Amino acid sequence: MPLSNAISRIKLLFVKDKELYLFIRRITGYYPRNVKLYQLAMVHRSRAIKTPDGHWTNNERLEFLGDAVLDTVVADYLYAMFPHKHEGFLTSTRAKIVQRESLNRIGNLMHIDGHVHASMHSSSHNSYICGNALEALVGAVYLDQGYKRCRRFIIERLIKKHFNINKLVRTDQNYKSRLIEWTQKYHISIEYQLIDAYTDQDKNPVFRTAVILGGIMAGDATGYSKKESHQAASKIALDLLHHDPDFLEQVIATAPNDQPQTPDPQ
Repeated sequence: MPLSNAISRIKLLFVKDKELYLFIRRITGYYPRNVKLYQLAMVHRSRAIKTPDGHWTNNERLEFLGDAVLDTVVADYLYAMFPHKHEGFLTSTRAKIVQRESLNRIGNLMHIDGHVHASMHSSSHNSYICGNALEALVGAVYLDQGYKRCRRFIIERLIKKHFNINKLVRTDQNYKSRLIEWTQKYHISIEYQLIDAYTDQDKNPVFRTAVILGGIMAGDATGYSKKESHQAASKIALDLLHHDPDFLEQVIATAPNDQPQTPDPQ
């Protein structure tokens, strides 16, 4: 047996959570340096843990970090892959990759659910727990392995393994990306405003978001995450643009005078 393999096996004997340790090695290609980061990445807010200094913590901070790293790496990857595509196309394609549905699908395929600590109520009401944990995992890899290795993990183990990019760019299922691409093409301002946030009877967070086009309210919707509420509000706005000619005309009128008029969005 090679010395390096023997050392790795011996090290495993001293790892408290050996199953998680091996799981991380299998899905990322790297042995964890600080396994505690990955343990925290698997802790949903419904099962927060108490730190030695008395504070309660969960994977939300790692999720925030992972979300930002994912956006950066995917943007960099697409920028290099499509050197002649415009901003709207790149924004739309990135949104399709990092949208909650896509990340949740990948998380399920990786069997992250078998390692996430969450209450049964949260699991039944929030269908994106695996996607959230995957973002937290990306944050953990970034802190544990550095940007270059995290970038390799995202590109090789997430993007290339789970997406057919050429097929993806031909699909158009992301309402927010469709709306953003349309507003960028015709120079219409777009803004998402969080207008309410509360918890439901099972203590799951609920967010209500409004989408505003050219300063005109286009609709609002709720979701169990901000991204989910953005998607729902975007669908309402697209439906309104498609079915209400008067509203479409009002929105188009907010564009700069030198911009061409546009028909109903596709």
